[in-house]
Amino acid sequence: MPAQQNPVRRRQLVAELRRLREEAGYTQEEVATQLDWHHTKVFRIETGRTGPHPNDVRVMCDLYGMRDKEHLAALIQLAKESRKRGWWYSYRDILPSRYEFLIGLEDEASAIHTFQLAVIPGLLQTEDYAYALCKGGPLELDADEIRRRVEVRINRQRVLAKPDRPQLWAIIDEAAIHRMVGGPEVMRTQLQHLLTVSEAGKTTLQVVPYAVGAHSGIVGPFVILRFADAAENDIVYMETIGGNLAVDKPEDVRNYTTAFDHLRAVALSPDETRTMLVTASKSIG
Repeated sequence: MPAQQNPVRRRQLVAELRRLREEAGYTQEEVATQLDWHHTKVFRIETGRTGPHPNDVRVMCDLYGMRDKEHLAALIQLAKESRKRGWWYSYRDILPSRYEFLIGLEDEASAIHTFQLAVIPGLLQTEDYAYALCKGGPLELDADEIRRRVEVRINRQRVLAKPDRPQLWAIIDEAAIHRMVGGPEVMRTQLQHLLTVSEAGKTTLQVVPYAVGAHSGIVGPFVILRFADAAENDIVYMETIGGNLAVDKPEDVRNYTTAFDHLRAVALSPDETRTMLVTASKSIG
C-alpha cells in the first residue's frame, strides 16, 4: 500500500505530467519505450497508483521538451512532497482500502462536509465510541487490530486542532444520536462531546430529524472535501464494506453537493440541534 503524505500534491503533479505528455504528442506506451521503462509505469504514474520519483519527473520533462527550469524545479518539489510518509504509515497494514487517501485529503482540505446516516462522523467520535464501533463492525478484527484502528481514528482528529484547520460541517441523521453504541455511559459522553464541538469555531453540526421522512442522504453516508486552490477539484469519499471509494469527476461531485445542500435545508438549525442533543443525553437511562 503506497504511503501518501500529500495526495493533493500528487494529483497536481499527475495532471501536469499528463498535460505535458499530451502537448508533446506522446502516448503512454511511447514514453515508456523511450525511457526504457516497463510498459505500465507511465500508466501507474498518471493514474496516481505510483508516486513518481523526482528523477522520473526530470527525465519525463526532458523527453517532453520542457526547458523552463523554474517549472521543472516546482514539479520536482511536488514529487518530493507527494512521496513523504504521513504519521499513518505505520498503520498501513490495518487500514482499509484508500483510507490513508482520506487522511491525506483531510490534512489538505479547507472544508470538510460530511453526512452520516447511522453513526457519528469519525472526526467527532470519542475514543470509547470509536472502539465500540470497531468491535461491533462488519469486519472480524482481533483486539490489537481494533486498538490500532481506534488510534488512527483519534489521531485523525488532530487535523481539527491545526491553526489552519478545515471548516467542518457535519450533518447526522437522528438515528445516529439514538443508536446506543457502547452502552449508556459511552453514548452519553459522545453526545456531550458533540455539544462541546458544536459550540467551537469552524464546526457546524446539524441533525436531520425523523419527522423529515425520506431525504437526499437516505441511500448512505458520504464526505465532500474542498480545497483552497480553486484549480483543485472537490472530492467525494465513501466507505463501503467491499472497499472505500473516491469520486472527483465534477458532474458526479455535483450530485453529492446538491444532496448535501438539500440536507442542510431540511436539517435542524445548529441551535435546534444542540437542544435535541441535550434532550437525547438526558433521556439515556
